[in-house]
Amino acid sequence: SLSAGLDLPGRLLFAILTLMTLIANLVFIEEAVYIYRKIPSSKTSAIIWINAAAPVIATTSCIGMWIPRSAMFTDFTAAVFFAIVIHKFLLMMIKECGGQKLLLRRFENGHFKISTGPCCCCCLCLPRVRITRRTLFWLKLGTFQFAFFRPVLMFLSIVLWSNGNYTLSNLSPKGAAIWISCFIGVLTIIALWPVGIMFQQVRTLLICKKIIPKFALYQFILILNHLQAAIINILAMQRIIPCAPPLSSSARGAYITQQLLIMEMFLITVISRVVYRRRYDDLEPPECTAEEAGDNKQ
Repeated sequence: SLSAGLDLPGRLLFAILTLMTLIANLVFIEEAVYIYRKIPSSKTSAIIWINAAAPVIATTSCIGMWIPRSAMFTDFTAAVFFAIVIHKFLLMMIKECGGQKLLLRRFENGHFKISTGPCCCCCLCLPRVRITRRTLFWLKLGTFQFAFFRPVLMFLSIVLWSNGNYTLSNLSPKGAAIWISCFIGVLTIIALWPVGIMFQQVRTLLICKKIIPKFALYQFILILNHLQAAIINILAMQRIIPCAPPLSSSARGAYITQQLLIMEMFLITVISRVVYRRRYDDLEPPECTAEEAGDNKQ
């Protein structure tokens, strides 16, 4: 364990980061109890999964920080968990609209704008797709495939790694890492596309549900957990992050990533508690059209 060789400032940093992880988990547990008690059961599962993303990533990063050899397993655990969260976020947006039937009724003559990120944000000439039960099925399938294939690919990576055939630093065409990473990248883009399409459609309707800050938090977790980690990993492999005995460049990059993620996920956990903590009455399906408002007054 590296912690045995730390000086006093290093031990203090480890202690503070571990305390932040513990507080993040306690905040999440308190929030989960509140959600179970106050929010309709149809929405409970999706909201708890989404709220759990930041504490889970903080916990896996903390374990990886204390036990360096477990870093690969903890990173894979966080990646698989967030793959499921992407699917749950799409389901949450549908549930917040009152469910699939009510969403189809509200947008019965509407069309999805598919020229949105990350796939087709530059393809403005793409036609709009009519909102039907079939298109909703394809959107849900787009996120579900990632939640299904990501664990399978992670399991395959661990098997190859244990056999010595999978090394992140080996990016040659003959190595397994480059092919698995590229395939995961394609699946990730395909999974993020339906979430972007649905958000563009419902953000005005769900503005009373704070959908924009919720989507922003989800995007922050995605960027910090994937893009930030990838950039630091590339810098470490190129030796831009220098080695500091007993740590190699890649080990220092992993430590920097883990410590940053703990602090960032702690902040996101606290902010999520504020954003998602709504009164029970506020979470009823929104009645945002003029006709529905008139019916309520009558």
